[in-house]
Amino acid sequence: MTLAAASHGFLSPTGVEIAFVLVGIATLGAALLTVGSRQLVHAALWLVVALGGIAVEYLLLTAEFIAWVQVLIYVGSVVVLLLFGLMLTKAPIGPSPDADSGNRWAALTVAGASAAALVWVVADAFRATWIDLDGAAQGSAAASGNSLFRYWVLPFEALSVLLLAALVGAIVLSRRGGGAKGAAETTPPAAGEGR
Repeated sequence: MTLAAASHGFLSPTGVEIAFVLVGIATLGAALLTVGSRQLVHAALWLVVALGGIAVEYLLLTAEFIAWVQVLIYVGSVVVLLLFGLMLTKAPIGPSPDADSGNRWAALTVAGASAAALVWVVADAFRATWIDLDGAAQGSAAASGNSLFRYWVLPFEALSVLLLAALVGAIVLSRRGGGAKGAAETTPPAAGEGR
């Protein structure tokens, strides 16, 4: 057991740990509002709050580089791409009565089981792990970049291709719907229709 583990226990949390739990609760609330909203634009804006909360969690874990990558890529790019996709496909801005498919309880059961499995796996994997505060910085740009471009470069590039495909798909869908409407508007009226 390291000095960091012996100095304090779970019964004497520090201010950072209290802030971590409070931000985590707020992030969880924003995530629940994201999936529970009946308005697509409101869901996208709650997603901004949830992803911003995750960035704050990274800051509290002293991983500043990952926190700013979270803000720039996810909050800045992914949500903007989502909002552009909503605007380009002419999705309804107001409440959508057809947003609920009737499978709410099945989805809630699957989500609860997935969350329980994820919490169990993470808690089991990191049960006896403590951060060595006297060692090298784990959240530095050098350590994170080394890990990202050595072990995670393929998923990183796959995500960029997926986002590009989503944007191209939104543009194609908006052009297909707008092309037929534009052709109908520019067609001159037939003889006898003007009267």
